[in-house]
Amino acid sequence: MAKEREEYSLLKSLIAISLVALCVVAAQWQYHRGVDRHARNTMIEAHIALAPVTLDSVKNSPLAAEWQTVTTQGVFDASQQILLRNRYSEGVYGFEVLTLFTTSNSEKFWVDRGWVKAGANATIAPTITPPPVDEVSITGRLRLDSSLPRGSFFALPTSGMGLISKLDAQSQLNTENYYIDLLNSSDKASATVTAQLPELSDGPHMAYALQWIFFAGLVIYGRILIRRAR
Repeated sequence: MAKEREEYSLLKSLIAISLVALCVVAAQWQYHRGVDRHARNTMIEAHIALAPVTLDSVKNSPLAAEWQTVTTQGVFDASQQILLRNRYSEGVYGFEVLTLFTTSNSEKFWVDRGWVKAGANATIAPTITPPPVDEVSITGRLRLDSSLPRGSFFALPTSGMGLISKLDAQSQLNTENYYIDLLNSSDKASATVTAQLPELSDGPHMAYALQWIFFAGLVIYGRILIRRAR
């Protein structure tokens, strides 16, 4: 006895093919994310291990020297500080403190002086150790300002009365396209809690890529079962 003809066979096959194609695209996307993340982590580890150099020697090509330790001299401007919200240290909520720094060559950039604990509530500014007023020598990791969050800055006003939202603070002050994570200073009062390195993990991207391939296989298997069931 001939098998009953499957209804909408072509439509079901087209849907299955579309789902498989989407799974393959998703798998490739996750794979390339994993490759890119691994390459970046490898670069960070390599640059962190390099010997310190002067900022002047790498400032014209900060992308090639990102995460490398640099040294420079200049003065902090305590009237120009930014608090980056949603930063945690050992599970405690707080802010990263960025203070404007001007070198002896009149170059301006932000220095991440580290983490401070948040105030008692959102309207109370945290207690921040003021930076030194005299010229200091600093050592820190060179970072690109593109890694800073955009549109989510909070600036600490000199009056200390609350927090003022501020967009794209770098361009308003014409700073350089890099900043520095402070590691050491000739004046120990410069730093708060030293900025921490990111977690250098390749993440689950490769596992997700295999997962999407598995889903594609399930779609193919399911289509075959439906076909045989007729």
